[in-house]
Amino acid sequence: MKILFDQLSIRTTERLQLLDITGKVIEALKKANIRDGFINLSSLHTTTSILLNEFQSALLEDIRGMLGRLVDDNDWYRHNSAEFSDCERRNAVSHLRGLILGTGTLCLQVAKGKLVLGQFQSVIFAELDGPRERGLQIQLVGE
Repeated sequence: MKILFDQLSIRTTERLQLLDITGKVIEALKKANIRDGFINLSSLHTTTSILLNEFQSALLEDIRGMLGRLVDDNDWYRHNSAEFSDCERRNAVSHLRGLILGTGTLCLQVAKGKLVLGQFQSVIFAELDGPRERGLQIQLVGE
C-alpha cells in the first residue's frame, strides 16, 4: 500500500470565488499512480472550503447569494474590531461563511485509477477571503 502526499497551490482573484479544481485533483491522482484507494483533500486555511457539488453558473450564483444572506457583509463583527481582535484583514465574514460551508476537508474514493464522482459532481474550492495564494494538501492512499 502506498501513502503519498502532494500539495496544490491555488491562486484566487476574487474575495468570494468558487473554482472547479476537479482537473487538478485528477492530475494529482494520475501522478501518484494509485489504482484503488482514496484521496483526501485538506485546505490549509480557515477561510476556504472544499465542496462536492455541481459546478454550474446559476447554482454558483445561488451559493454566493445564500452566503451573502446568511452572513451579511455590512453587519458588525467583533473579529473586525481592533477593540476585540488583532486581525487586520477584517475578515469575520469569511470565517463565518466557512463555518456554513463546512470544513476544508474532503475524502473521495479511487477505483480502477479513476476518481469516483457522480454524474454532476465536481470538486469545488471555495475562496472566502481572497484574492490570495492558497495551499491544498493532498494525501493519497492505495495500491
